[in-house]
Amino acid sequence: MVRMACSLTLEENVSPSECENRGSTLVSAMDEEEEMYVETRDSVPKRIEIIYSCTSGSDIEKLRLRAENNSNGSRGDRALKPGAIAPYFNLLDQDEENVCLPSLLQTGLSSELALASIKYVPSSLPDISGKIRPYFGRLVCAMQLRAHSFHADSRSLSLLFDWFAFSEDSYDTKLVPKVTSKCLSAPMFQTWSTLSPEVRSALVAVELSKSGNDLAGTQSTGSSSSFFSRNSDSSRKQRNESDLTFEEVSAAGTKTVLKPLERAPKNVFEFSKTRMKESTKVDKTPGALMTTKTTVVSRTRGWRNIFTLPISYDINVIPYGTILDPNNPHLLEATGQHPEGYNRRFAVIDAEIEKIYGDKVRAYFKANGIDLTTCVLNGGEAYKRPAAVDVLIDQLCKYKLRRREPFLAIGGGCVLDIAGMGACTYRRGVLFVRVPTTLLAIVDASIGVKNGVDYCCGITDETYKNRVGSFYAPSSCLLDQSFIATQDERNVSNGIGEIMKLALVRSEDLFELLETYGAALVKSRFAPTSLVPDEVSTRIIDLSIQIMLEELGPNLWEEKLERCVDYGHTFSKLLEVVPGADVMHGEAVNVDGFFCCVLSYLRGYISMDIVRRVFAVMKSVSLPTNSSDLTSELTWQSCKDAVEHRHGEQRIPLITGIGESICVNDITPEEIERALEVMKEFPH
Repeated sequence: MVRMACSLTLEENVSPSECENRGSTLVSAMDEEEEMYVETRDSVPKRIEIIYSCTSGSDIEKLRLRAENNSNGSRGDRALKPGAIAPYFNLLDQDEENVCLPSLLQTGLSSELALASIKYVPSSLPDISGKIRPYFGRLVCAMQLRAHSFHADSRSLSLLFDWFAFSEDSYDTKLVPKVTSKCLSAPMFQTWSTLSPEVRSALVAVELSKSGNDLAGTQSTGSSSSFFSRNSDSSRKQRNESDLTFEEVSAAGTKTVLKPLERAPKNVFEFSKTRMKESTKVDKTPGALMTTKTTVVSRTRGWRNIFTLPISYDINVIPYGTILDPNNPHLLEATGQHPEGYNRRFAVIDAEIEKIYGDKVRAYFKANGIDLTTCVLNGGEAYKRPAAVDVLIDQLCKYKLRRREPFLAIGGGCVLDIAGMGACTYRRGVLFVRVPTTLLAIVDASIGVKNGVDYCCGITDETYKNRVGSFYAPSSCLLDQSFIATQDERNVSNGIGEIMKLALVRSEDLFELLETYGAALVKSRFAPTSLVPDEVSTRIIDLSIQIMLEELGPNLWEEKLERCVDYGHTFSKLLEVVPGADVMHGEAVNVDGFFCCVLSYLRGYISMDIVRRVFAVMKSVSLPTNSSDLTSELTWQSCKDAVEHRHGEQRIPLITGIGESICVNDITPEEIERALEVMKEFPH
């Protein structure tokens, strides 16, 4: 059920009795009164509102038409002026999940009536001095309508901007994503929330300047004019060119004045910076102290460019074993829309996948009338070098890949990393589609936006893991779990190493699934078997992907460096690049993870029973828990590398229980030595 209302804005001061008379006129016009109330401002009636209950789009449409008809003054009442009556929806009384804002917009509600009147008032939103809740909903919906390319009500939009700016200091912003998620699209909210207050203020100024003519005739409603006083009608009438500028002061004391440029007011700002540096000098002379204060003023000018990069890509789960079925369109559709007659595609393929699936891949495209060009690369950490990226780019040049033509990357994590680097650099960025073929790639390399290759420095003669890379998203990702069936048991266990990491830091449920079914899944290679219920392998993979996305999504560019998904990635980096070491990525992560369990035990975060339980599960899935290369020198160097990589702090994740973790910054060499001694007590 949805509550709908018609409201009458009073354009002049009226007495309470006159207000009641006008309300009665409105009620008789609408026929179906449920309740009526009067909103006042400064003790003067300013708006009358009639509330109705609607259960369907047709009911809503009937009331909308009645409101529009009566707003034209058909009943002869002088108060019923065009635009004075506005229906709105209050989702607070919604008791059916399928009744939501998008469906209500589809009922035909005119944008003019909807803009300042669709209303969402979440019950969880605090009522700050009685002023926030009544207006928050209207402003959020105005922003949402803007996103849907309606002609936005500029006043509501500017009030929304101000509300967000105000809420930074006066409201628990952790609630904002929750209460806006039903109305405000996630990309728009995230974009707005990432902007600095100064930039938001500039955007508000731009919106207000654009809508100055409209604002002059906009009637203020309720207490919003007093709460958002800087946006009141009187202040807008006095707006001049100087209102477009705003100031910011940095921690260093630099004052910056920015002004948006006319043709790109949301992206480009002209600025002037003024820095004042004061110094004091004290000279001691016989019988006196002389203090000299000096102020040095420096000024610079320039432009600031602001651009938010939209990131969106789908991770598609393909029915088991069907991705290379010619009747399954997913793979072909992922390569994009092309002009009729354009019948060629490009794919970079892991050498091992070429041996097993190469013919099937080509047969798939041949059956769909497509000529496939392939570039075959060796997978494995030893081949993940800049030279492999060069090979791929050479082949893309030979193929003459078009600027908006996605190419396929089919293989394990190393090949996907190489492909991502190639896509990022070729023509300064082209589209690519990930098709992971290993368990490790399915739950790790294919999920995020990071790509990278290992780099051997010519000066230090040392190899650095993933030292050269990029944040670059695929256009899409296609997951078919059946590829895992062609891996050997060691590679399956290697993939479980990353799943184990996620279980330890985020999900006790995931850990218990590994504890119960992990050994059988290694034997079956995640294929259907009588020993494991059908849904278990899918559940483990789904949980792993969801946990990764939940951790990566809000922190895509790693602005926050305290990341629980870095568990197992502090000491493993050096373990993997030890010359001659026979260790896979997931194996190294697991050795690191168990060593961190011991560190947690020594700090009192977990009991020895938990350490033994973790050890038992790791051994059950054939994962290594120690390495002869895990020495005091390597571990302490890893801590120092972590300080460099994580911007001045160790930020090493440690578990405080199965499924819970914290980051620490104070691990010492002595602590590492004690942990290495405890490691010797286990039958690795």
